[in-house]
Amino acid sequence: MQATATTLDHEQEYTPINSRNKVLVASLIGTAIEFFDFYIYATAAVIVFPHIFFPQGDPTAATLQSLATFAIAFVARPIGSAVFGHFGDRVGRKATLVASLLTMGISTVVIGLLPGYATIGIFAPLLLALARFGQGLGLGGEWGGAALLATENAPPRKRALYGSFPQLGAPIGFFFANGTFLLLSWLLTDEQFMSWGWRVPFIFSAVLSLSACMFACRCMSRRCLRKSLKRKNR
Repeated sequence: MQATATTLDHEQEYTPINSRNKVLVASLIGTAIEFFDFYIYATAAVIVFPHIFFPQGDPTAATLQSLATFAIAFVARPIGSAVFGHFGDRVGRKATLVASLLTMGISTVVIGLLPGYATIGIFAPLLLALARFGQGLGLGGEWGGAALLATENAPPRKRALYGSFPQLGAPIGFFFANGTFLLLSWLLTDEQFMSWGWRVPFIFSAVLSLSACMFACRCMSRRCLRKSLKRKNR
């Protein structure tokens, strides 16, 4: 009788209230959108930003400066991971996942709305660098949080499999980002693309980020995530 009770307690401990499939989908979607935002910046940093946000005296110098802002995110990512990881252990994975998605989404939309160097001068690259730092914070917090969310809701002996799903978001976001720019290059003239077309993916990120946040809020219950944290602390 005691063995049966122990078995039932063990099964209840590792059975999340919300569907594991929904948690996996939420972690995958969130990571894919984060990397979509991350990679559209990488593409624009090469073909657009040197002509929009930096002085036009030396094209090579403008390109190098643009790529330098791209590298800022790699400094910000560990900081975002530490900050969001700290609060994830205290307030729960769902809240920090949503916060990291919003951080990335807001930063990306800001980039899409920034005026160029010809309009606001030196403030253009400074604001661009600040927004890129925000992107790095968001990605650093979301990627680690999504992996933890997937593994903490995984059944025994399947944590490695469940933890692999958020990693799929990186290539999905990469192909989605480059495919979006490829489509815009087909549909728009060079003048249209450089004038306003490049801003479309950045502004469209608002729709993606809000959709991901809504999906995460619906499919993850606080009770389930609290149980996951209890299992981790044991």
